[in-house]
Amino acid sequence: QVQLVESGGGLVQAGGSLGLSCAASGSIFRINTMGWYRQAPGKQRELVATITRGGNTNYADSVKGRFTISRDNVKNTVYLQMNSLKPEDTAVYYCNVETIVHNWGQGTQVTVSS
Repeated sequence: QVQLVESGGGLVQAGGSLGLSCAASGSIFRINTMGWYRQAPGKQRELVATITRGGNTNYADSVKGRFTISRDNVKNTVYLQMNSLKPEDTAVYYCNVETIVHNWGQGTQVTVSS
């Protein structure tokens, strides 16, 4: 069983920055893709960014140029640096870690005030 612990998030003014991290532990044989998703009130969960084990990244168009995803394969941790935040970035952010199944974090709230 894989446990994911997210940290970071909070309240920030528009234009500000926040960082998220998600550490995986437990019965981990191999971690493949790691990623971040978000869900705003009344909306479906959407992809924010993913990163493969080899470091290839993929971003939603809405965050390109503002968010950066990275990972530490030794620490089994994925990070999301969010800059130039906008009110529309307000959501609960979830990390996702692919082992033999997809594992989800508990979610962390990010609120951007205008």
